[in-house]
Amino acid sequence: MRQMKPVMTLLAALAAGLAAPAAAQTVTVVEEWVTVETTASRYVSPLQQQAEQSAIAAYGPFRVIDDSTVALVGITDAASPAQFTAMLEAFPAIDTLEFVEAPGTHDDRANLALGRMIRERGIATRAQRGGSVRSGAVELFIAGTLREISPDSQFAVHGWMDDWGRGAEDYPPDAPEHRRYLEYYVEMGMNESQAREFYAMTNSVPFDDVLWLTGSEMRKWVGAGSQDAGQSEAVAAMAYLDFEPILQ
Repeated sequence: MRQMKPVMTLLAALAAGLAAPAAAQTVTVVEEWVTVETTASRYVSPLQQQAEQSAIAAYGPFRVIDDSTVALVGITDAASPAQFTAMLEAFPAIDTLEFVEAPGTHDDRANLALGRMIRERGIATRAQRGGSVRSGAVELFIAGTLREISPDSQFAVHGWMDDWGRGAEDYPPDAPEHRRYLEYYVEMGMNESQAREFYAMTNSVPFDDVLWLTGSEMRKWVGAGSQDAGQSEAVAAMAYLDFEPILQ
């Protein structure tokens, strides 16, 4: 499971890499990235602000935009599968989940269960220009039966750490801790080889570091199920920091 690290450690790691975008990846404990600001107010991206203003209903981190579209604007947790179920009961025509501001998850097992629900319902996932998909939210994104990715969206992954301070490299290759992810990726449409390569990529940087992928780079990993959500000009990357635990 992913676990919290001291905020100062994460800030130090981030300071070393501010030339590239910054954020995080997944399992039971939590982290969240927000912007560094000179005021006490929390940054809300224009895309998130638009989703909040357009929403006709809210279920946990989900904002219903219309009868067919829902936006993810926050961290998922143990309550998210039930919230998602309630939302679909109220809005059964929903067929698209848009990733607006998706920092990750507080509960990895619930997050993977949610991903399976997305897949089972045949819901498409979308990352528009300015969309941010980080940490455990990446597992949710690949659950889409159709994945639409703007080149100007951003994705972020990093290695996981469990409650005992151990990471993926500390477990034998056939450990259940690895199989949990590999089996999930196969369920989401990857073959065994693709699942292993994708899993290795997500663990290619340590827990307290981060690997950023542009939308264009992410499209190379998600396979034939992806579509381009539109071309646009490159936008400046924004580093997400906060004085709260960082979401994995």
